[in-house]
Amino acid sequence: MKILTKGKYYGSPNSEVSFNGVLLSQYTYTGDKTDWHYHENPYFMYVLHGNMKDSNTRVQTLCPSGSLMFNNWQEAHYGSKHSDKASGFHLEFEVDWLKTNGIPLHLLEGSQLIENPQLHVLFARLYREFVLSDDYSEVSVEVLLLQICEALGNQKEINTLDNPIWVDGLKELLHYDSSSLSLDYLSSELNIHPVHISRAASKYLSMSLGEYIRQQKIKKAIPLLLDPSNSLTTITYQLGFSDQSHFTRTFKAYMNNTPSAFRKQMI
Repeated sequence: MKILTKGKYYGSPNSEVSFNGVLLSQYTYTGDKTDWHYHENPYFMYVLHGNMKDSNTRVQTLCPSGSLMFNNWQEAHYGSKHSDKASGFHLEFEVDWLKTNGIPLHLLEGSQLIENPQLHVLFARLYREFVLSDDYSEVSVEVLLLQICEALGNQKEINTLDNPIWVDGLKELLHYDSSSLSLDYLSSELNIHPVHISRAASKYLSMSLGEYIRQQKIKKAIPLLLDPSNSLTTITYQLGFSDQSHFTRTFKAYMNNTPSAFRKQMI
């Protein structure tokens, strides 16, 4: 079975930047399906446009635009394209970089779809630095990489907790329910007292419930902003914001940029 070495992916490379043992690259996915293969290094795929599917011996995972998929270097897989056009942004770690920076290898085990909105926001910032590539990008990328590893560590720690059954239901609602996610609504759907949800959220989400919901909105905003056919007004109401100024304030708080400025830089 083929082993893809550092920086090698199926598709057509658009751009690539290396930072001391970490490789960032953007690819256009061309073929409908790849061969089964391994990778030399662990890597993340952030789907920028289109619909992809990642398949390994355990599971097949749909990856529409905005998905963040981690692929373990020890696990064989293949990818398939399910739209006319598709592209992605990759973050690839060399094992030596992980060791040099004191990052335990077990943080990057087990291929999986990443739902945590905090990691999505960090990847959106990382992609922005990749596109800008100015005099300050290298130090910004280094900081973001360490923040990503820290967030992965927190997620790994949370995954080891003996979660109550309702916590999985809470995450499902936070990730996929497009309703107004008020505490009363979540309480009604889960049949759990709102005070208990509020107090337990930080333990099982690694942040407050409000913070998680806001970052989830930013997570959903990124792929919508990368598609120029979506107006800012449409995106605002699709994300459940009451008005565009509220969306702008929330987005700027996490991305240090307004939605319109972010879109201009990325597109």
